[in-house]
Amino acid sequence: MTAPATFALAIATAVIGLLIGIAVGRSGIARRRTAAQGPTAAELLDRFVRSSNNGVLILNRFGDLVLHNRRAEALGLVRLNQADARARKAAEQVAETGEPTEIDLSPLAVRGRGPEAVLGEVRPLGDGYTVVEAVDHSEAVRLEATRRDFVANVSHELKTPVGAIALLAEAVLDAADDTAEVRRFGEKILRESTRLGKLVTELIALSRLQGAEKLPELTVVDVDAVVAEALGRTRLAAESADIEITTDNASELRVEGDRTLLVTALSNLLDNAVAYSQAGSPVSISRKLVDGHVEIAVTDRGIGIAEVDQQRVFERFYRADKARSRATGGTGLGLAIVKHVAANHGGEVRLWSRAGIGSTFTLRIPAHPNAAEERGEAVPAALPAAKPAAAALPEQGARSEHTVPASAQESPRGGETS
Repeated sequence: MTAPATFALAIATAVIGLLIGIAVGRSGIARRRTAAQGPTAAELLDRFVRSSNNGVLILNRFGDLVLHNRRAEALGLVRLNQADARARKAAEQVAETGEPTEIDLSPLAVRGRGPEAVLGEVRPLGDGYTVVEAVDHSEAVRLEATRRDFVANVSHELKTPVGAIALLAEAVLDAADDTAEVRRFGEKILRESTRLGKLVTELIALSRLQGAEKLPELTVVDVDAVVAEALGRTRLAAESADIEITTDNASELRVEGDRTLLVTALSNLLDNAVAYSQAGSPVSISRKLVDGHVEIAVTDRGIGIAEVDQQRVFERFYRADKARSRATGGTGLGLAIVKHVAANHGGEVRLWSRAGIGSTFTLRIPAHPNAAEERGEAVPAALPAAKPAAAALPEQGARSEHTVPASAQESPRGGETS
């Protein structure tokens, strides 16, 4: 090859290399610019739809799904990649009229704590496309139902003793000349007024525990002193029912809490045990340290609680045995108060029961750090998940236990067994 040809080839190679370098450089710059600019508007919009707390469906003119998010599936609006029939029908109407509309998309069959009140808004997007946005109002509906039930229950519970007192007062006036009758009706008035006063007191206490009022500062509380005071409050009722309450040895355990509230909770458990036990049957209290928590268990050999009622006995005004509860003067708020006292102390209350054998209610409160350290136990950083098998009666057999953890919310209906 001649020298001029070699020189020309070298120049051509250099030019080609330069052009390739410029192209590669521009490509790199374009990629860097794209990276600096971030995702496109369409990508961000897609991310927003898929992460939305509301259910979102986009349908075409034929009612087919174009896009939806997981929340729409959770609300039951999408099954087997098909939109809810109600949503499709509403989308067709909106596509024709061009006017947005609202539609009830609540599940036809409610299961457990799943969505039960879903409201959807259907809007046109043009070109035959529509969007369905569904919002879950279930919690608001449940809270409203709770409020209505609570007002109805309180009205009923207050009306009963007030009406009885009014009737008895009339009877006293009619029997003014009969000393024996006046005395008999007077005793009934006293009993009903006492029940009314107890009901109002417990309603106020429950209102405070549910956040209407700030709880007092927690202090170090001696568990043995709490047990002794609760026993003192229940002793008269136990003696009248011919029931002996036994306790284990002093434990020297301590918790951080409010002594008055803890005594009230334990007293309510003891009152329940006495009210639902036959004369002469035993009731016992035990206390121990388990996994950094103090467990105070109240065990009775009473009528027990059927499993169908065990999930509801901590609700306000719920009574497993309505006739017996009214006879003993129960308000139906005792166990609801116990539940909230435990929750406000970062603890829980557990129930083991079997109809015809008896029940064990276990109040579980985090121990004071020093109490656990003195016994060589580690103090958990947070309340552990509820574990099965708390205190049990000596009899074995079919067991059933329910736990009300610190995070438990008020049930849609209210109550307790006593």
